[in-house]
Amino acid sequence: MTASAKSKRFSDNEDMANALSHLAGVLLSIAGLSLMVVFSSLRNDVWKIVSSSLFGATLILLYLSSTIAHWLPEGRFKDRFFVIDQAAIFLLIAGTYTPLALVALRGPLGWVVFGLEWGLALTGIVRLLIRSSRFEDGVPLTDIIIYTLMGWLVVLITGPVLKVIPFMGYLWIVIGGLFYTCGLLFFRVFRFRYHHLLWHLMVIGGSVSHFVAVFFYIIL
Repeated sequence: MTASAKSKRFSDNEDMANALSHLAGVLLSIAGLSLMVVFSSLRNDVWKIVSSSLFGATLILLYLSSTIAHWLPEGRFKDRFFVIDQAAIFLLIAGTYTPLALVALRGPLGWVVFGLEWGLALTGIVRLLIRSSRFEDGVPLTDIIIYTLMGWLVVLITGPVLKVIPFMGYLWIVIGGLFYTCGLLFFRVFRFRYHHLLWHLMVIGGSVSHFVAVFFYIIL
């Protein structure tokens, strides 16, 4: 089955709802990026500026590619943007960890976390680009496992993280992870009308939660 066939599982109304939901995500991401960069600049901290810029840029890329993919009519360009959308998930997870790694943790552990996240992201994207030539239907379970492992790495470094950010900051990170993980049920398991819209809303919930963690407990 081709990626075009995959996209046909959504009616025109569903695809419109999917596109509009993540268009809202684009606007929120632009606002979030602006806030993070402005306040990072006010603190004259290059690490905060760079890491928040990466986080914000990956947010915009994810929501923009998803919006375009759902907005486009069936065909080759829609297929291509679904591939970009999947690649953007890897980038967003790594981008989300970047402020935690380079600002909050820093030091050897911070660089290890940074290297692991971006290394896994690039590996996942290479696999995706190789596989996309065959237009496999949906997202393979292997990729979902990689997404999940990347996202929940924070659990393995709970102790060090709690030494550098308040508990509430850590809690917002976990809440964001739960939004994304629970959303996978609507993405991968459940199939009913507008199920993908619920996945989109859960993704927005996860992004907002992680923005709160980064902005209020790492940047400010």
